[in-house]
This record gives sequence, structure tokens and C-alpha cells, in this order.
Amino acid sequence: MVRLRHLDSEGKAAMVDVSNKESSARTATAVGSVTMAADTFERIGGGGIAKGDVLAVARVAGVMAAKKTSDVIPLCHPISLTSVAVNFTLDAGRSSVDISATCKTRGPTGVEMEALTAVSVAALAIYDMCKSIDRSMTIGPVRLTFKTGGNSGTFLSDDSADSRDGGKKKGTGMRSRVEGE
Repeated sequence: MVRLRHLDSEGKAAMVDVSNKESSARTATAVGSVTMAADTFERIGGGGIAKGDVLAVARVAGVMAAKKTSDVIPLCHPISLTSVAVNFTLDAGRSSVDISATCKTRGPTGVEMEALTAVSVAALAIYDMCKSIDRSMTIGPVRLTFKTGGNSGTFLSDDSADSRDGGKKKGTGMRSRVEGE
């Protein structure tokens, strides 16, 4: 059985000690969606939301959230991020805003939580900006699609295009791992 690293020998929650881990380049990408009424979707794309530019606000919210992840996730290490990119794709067929966040650092621990937090808060910002006209919007699913660096190597979800090859390569399994990267 795999031991959860955020539990101490007595089963109590504890922050993982990373003081003896080597620093390495680490990257993580997460994705999520906000699905809404067609009219709301059209107004976002056309700049018709009274509060302002929905995607600009959501992008800034996502970046800010990534930088503050350890403030809201109790056992998450504060990380010096070297890059945070939050991007959107408008999918008219689904009336959805698809969100992607990629975080990078060089350090002893990964940036998965930062990428997931960036996507989650960007989605919440979209909801907040549009809730006066559409309270039926749905958020999710939010999930990790790519991670590299550290002892566990590379993770690439089956249904995720790898951003390193322009979206041409697919993963080999939801728990895909390449040791030693």
C-alpha cells in the first residue's frame, strides 16, 4: 500500500519535509471548463458583460491564485514560481470557456497544486463576472493533464495533448510515468 506523504507516523496531517530534495525544473498543466447559456457565452466573446473584460479578469485572477496557493491549501509549500500562463479557448459548440494553466518553477517540490488552483480560481472569476445574467453556469471538471520534474518523473493524461509537441502526442495511461526525467 502506498503511504500518503502528508501524514506523519501517527496518521496526523503534516507538511512534507523537502529540505533534502534536489532542486529540479518542474512544470504542471491543469485544465477546466465553465459551461454556460449560449447568450452568456456570446456576450463574453463580444465584450457584452457589464463588469468588463471577463477573460482578462479571469486570467489575472488565475495568476494571482497560483502565487497564493500555499495560503489556501494548508499543507502546500510556498513556491517561487518562475512562470504562470493562464489561457482560454472559447468552444461555441458547448457554450464553454475552456481554461488551461501552466506553472513552472525550479525547486524541491512540484507545481501541480498551483496549476489546479489557477484554473479553479479563473473559473470562479468567470462565474463571478457573469452570475448576474446566468446563475446556471457549471464549473468543471478541473484536472491535472501534465506534470514533469522531480522523482516521480513525467505524467501525461491519456486525453491530454502534450504542450511540448504542439498537441500531437497522446499519453499512454492516466497514471503514465516516465522515470528519471
